[in-house]
Amino acid sequence: MTINDYNFCVTAYADHLFRFIFKHTQHEENARDVVQNAFEILWKKRDEVEMEKAKSFLFSVAYKNKIDQFRKQSKVNLVDEFSAQTKIINEHKSGLKDALEKALNTLPDIQKSCVLLRDYEGYDYKEIGEILNLNESQVKVYIFRARQSLKNYLVSIETVL
Repeated sequence: MTINDYNFCVTAYADHLFRFIFKHTQHEENARDVVQNAFEILWKKRDEVEMEKAKSFLFSVAYKNKIDQFRKQSKVNLVDEFSAQTKIINEHKSGLKDALEKALNTLPDIQKSCVLLRDYEGYDYKEIGEILNLNESQVKVYIFRARQSLKNYLVSIETVL
């Protein structure tokens, strides 16, 4: 991978990667740290990573870093005093978007990752399997179950409203 290829990856994939990680963490600074770390690792391994595999490599590294970060935070239990200042606040969200975000947050982490990679980022089942270290069948099952849970959650909210 050349310097130009690396710069292309930063330009083309940074926003997608940030959005994917932020949907998991709901914390802007943590998401930025994970994304920056993923690009740092890509730079260090630029001789080993082919340009065609760079996007999958970045998502895979970022996903693993997110898990490591979550584990560290759960062990330490720090009080986050500045969370209100660092969260992205969008006051003009529609009710449907809020409901969908709440529904996504009810899913187990692995199902949420599969759905985000498939429906938000457009990866195929094989690529999702490579990123999350699953086989294609497992990915399909997780996505099916996640969609069923989302459907049930959203239908139950609809009857309440």
